[in-house]
Amino acid sequence: MATIECEQPQPDLYKFVGRIIIYRSNQEPVARSLGPENLLLKGATLKNTKKIYGVAVYTGMETKMALNYQGKSQKRSAVEKSINAFLIVYLCILLGKATVCTTLKYVWQSNPFNDEPWYNEKTKKERETFKVLRMFTDFLSFMVLFNFIIPVSMYVTVEMQKFLGSFFISWDKEMYDEEIQEGALVNTSDLNEELGQVEYVFTDKTGTLTENSMEFIECCIDGHKYKDCISEVDGFSQTDGHLKYYGKAEKSREELFLRALCLCHTVQIKEADQVDGLMAHPERKYTYISSSPDEIALVKGAEKYGFTFLGLENNFMKIQNQKNETEMYQLLHVLNFDPVRRRMSVIVRTTTGKLLLFCKGADSSIFPRVQQEEIQQTKVHVDRNAMDGYRTLCVAFKELTEKEYDKIDKQLNEAKMALQDREEKMAKVFDDTEADMHLIGATAVEDRLQEQLAETIEALHAAGMKVWVLTGDKMETAKSTCYACRLFQTSTELLELTARTVGEGERKEDRLHELLLEYHKKLIPDVPKHRGGLKRSWTLSQEYGLIIDGSTLSLILNPSQDSGSSNYKSIFLQICLKCTAVLCCRMAPLQKAQIVRMVKNTKGSPITLSIGDGANDVSMILEAHVGIGIKGKEGRQASRNSDYAVPKFKHLRKLLLAHGHLYYVRIAHLVQYFFYKNLCFILPQFLYQFFCGFSQQPLYDAAYLTMYNICFTSLPILAYSLLEQHISIDTLTSDPQLYMKVSDNAMLQWRPFLYWTFLGAFEGLVFFFGVYFLFQSSSLEDNGKVFGNWTFGTIVFTVLVFTVTLKLALDTRFWTWMNHFVIWGSLAFYVFFSFFWGGVIWPFLKQQRMYFVFAHMLTSVSTWLAIILLIFISLFPEILLIVLKNIKEKNHQVTKRLPSSGTSTIFMLSQTSSNHSFSWSE
Repeated sequence: MATIECEQPQPDLYKFVGRIIIYRSNQEPVARSLGPENLLLKGATLKNTKKIYGVAVYTGMETKMALNYQGKSQKRSAVEKSINAFLIVYLCILLGKATVCTTLKYVWQSNPFNDEPWYNEKTKKERETFKVLRMFTDFLSFMVLFNFIIPVSMYVTVEMQKFLGSFFISWDKEMYDEEIQEGALVNTSDLNEELGQVEYVFTDKTGTLTENSMEFIECCIDGHKYKDCISEVDGFSQTDGHLKYYGKAEKSREELFLRALCLCHTVQIKEADQVDGLMAHPERKYTYISSSPDEIALVKGAEKYGFTFLGLENNFMKIQNQKNETEMYQLLHVLNFDPVRRRMSVIVRTTTGKLLLFCKGADSSIFPRVQQEEIQQTKVHVDRNAMDGYRTLCVAFKELTEKEYDKIDKQLNEAKMALQDREEKMAKVFDDTEADMHLIGATAVEDRLQEQLAETIEALHAAGMKVWVLTGDKMETAKSTCYACRLFQTSTELLELTARTVGEGERKEDRLHELLLEYHKKLIPDVPKHRGGLKRSWTLSQEYGLIIDGSTLSLILNPSQDSGSSNYKSIFLQICLKCTAVLCCRMAPLQKAQIVRMVKNTKGSPITLSIGDGANDVSMILEAHVGIGIKGKEGRQASRNSDYAVPKFKHLRKLLLAHGHLYYVRIAHLVQYFFYKNLCFILPQFLYQFFCGFSQQPLYDAAYLTMYNICFTSLPILAYSLLEQHISIDTLTSDPQLYMKVSDNAMLQWRPFLYWTFLGAFEGLVFFFGVYFLFQSSSLEDNGKVFGNWTFGTIVFTVLVFTVTLKLALDTRFWTWMNHFVIWGSLAFYVFFSFFWGGVIWPFLKQQRMYFVFAHMLTSVSTWLAIILLIFISLFPEILLIVLKNIKEKNHQVTKRLPSSGTSTIFMLSQTSSNHSFSWSE
């Protein structure tokens, strides 16, 4: 029998504190600690385990997964904010129309002869009774009459466009990765158009810019470099062929180093499945599995040099040495890796009873804990490897006496059993244990760059985006990666705000302030005055890049109270915004989110995008306007918490430059078009009130009012917003500068909105007054029959439906069978419905006002002529603009071709006269 004591439910997936007390008959109860390694989360897959005994500790809404459901914040796109602003304008127009009509109604009725027929005059008492109430109800009646100006159906169409449009990302075959057999994933469709507005890209390095596929490159032992494969005859002392080690450490130190690589890890061995037939690697009967690819690379590196890890059995680690002898080590304790310590250790006991502690970790966390005289010879190799772009780890050890081990064992068990502040107590014991060690050497592991990485980053730069790298790696490693992927050019002047330039001690804040002012002075005067053109042309006379580390960032974001440096943050931000690229290294996950938030909240609220592949990137992915997860080798936490997930970084190019650009153009046109067509629809209704005594008489039949937005004009714009490609996808991907043409929400600014509004007002006036002048002769037929008000409204409505639909046809650049079907089909459906509605008026309808109105209307030649003429007059400004635009584009293409021929002439002349060639080319 046993009982479990554990902490209250809390959302941290990687934290669990508890203990199990086992009761045995006639014996003292035994307590064992329980930690996150004992907790199996909902939805987790347990590998390499035959069976377990389990008990549920949290259920229902107390599970960690349930407590994490509320984590995501609501993200809203810039388009939604623009729609809300435009909606307020149209709401004011609606209120204005209703107010004008209500006021003019009572002004007109102030003359008794206008309102009351001679046979039904009202008394004075009747006129004055409930006058305010009648004015209010009249106002509401006008609001109902004009309410169609508010495009309620637009919200439904926008949601449909976003949802259906998101499938194009998932279906994109170019974003499918054969290696993982997966394509892009859309977790939210609300931000499709935001992909076309990105200004800042924040990216992780490992697994995002690199493959996260580690390969052991070289190592150094006691300052001696070892590289390439070495025969197992005499360990490191001989090489195959020419000499590949650079000097030689003692044999015992070599073996100690390799044993440290074989023992200091959490790698497990998975036996290969038994299969019939041929195998690719028959000699390999197992595979290494680990949560970190670095550890597998190091174990494989040791195997390459003759020391093979054979697995863990009954708490004994087995390794095979260079002489093919099996060595057994009892695993006593694992001091797990964590991002704060940046190291891990194991304590083992040899068969002879010797107690050893092996530790590996980042140089910044190992060097302060070893003998200082041992550092320099290894540090040279570590720095050089980091400059070459390799990931480096230092390896140290120390021998423990039985007394020391007993003390450590007791402290660790006490800390593990604590239910309060367990992590802090464990950290203190780890800190005390991993002290006074001896440095053995260091390793270098290569993490290859992802394919087409440099081309993708260059394209993002050309599209006007600034790329910031936020990584936990060493500065030198990250810096070399930035050069390799062309984030930093050879001409880029680098500004450093790191522990090396700021220094340590009490003066570091003063030194930081001096550097900030120096960099600020250097950058700000170089900013040219804005001269029109593309909005994001920030290019300075000299390109600058900034490098900052986590410790310096802490000083900037959280200055000490007595430093008086509250303006650190604003100066730092101004410097960052003027740099073409920024590298933040040694970053904690929380600091990554702080950087994103800082840029996101700057003046102008630039659209930010974060991309990463691991759990440590989740905070910045959630913080940015758009979060993108990479389906990498560090699990699926990033892709699960992101808005979009892609297999590789290179897919970001098409996602932003093609999909993002098109989504934005489509939805911007959809929004403007909806406001425009509703203004065209309701303006004649408003003008009609001036001719019907402001009696709230509708111009259009109720069926037309209802079906205008639902049936007659909804499908063409939906098809346009899903299929339109004003520029081909290949052109958008190959010419990144086109992305800048729609940047800064260009198509939903007030200027294009006013253009669409004036266009709608112009066409509304043409519809109404064009038909009004036609009706000056009330007899439109040879037989003298007179057309009535429903015919008037039907002619206006017919011109309206044809004009707004043909306007969309004029705007369409990419025709498919679906566009043809919905555009011409909608017009045909309108004609068919009008005949049907007028010819088969239902017997159960109270009114028969539309009986044969449409068919009767079309018997008049004048009506046909008026409809065709009014449609042409309404669309004429648009046709004129298209013609002028095409002429301008052709002239622009001709002028673009001319300099190319001129340049070739100058090149030929330059052999004889360099002065002339220079002045001509200028």
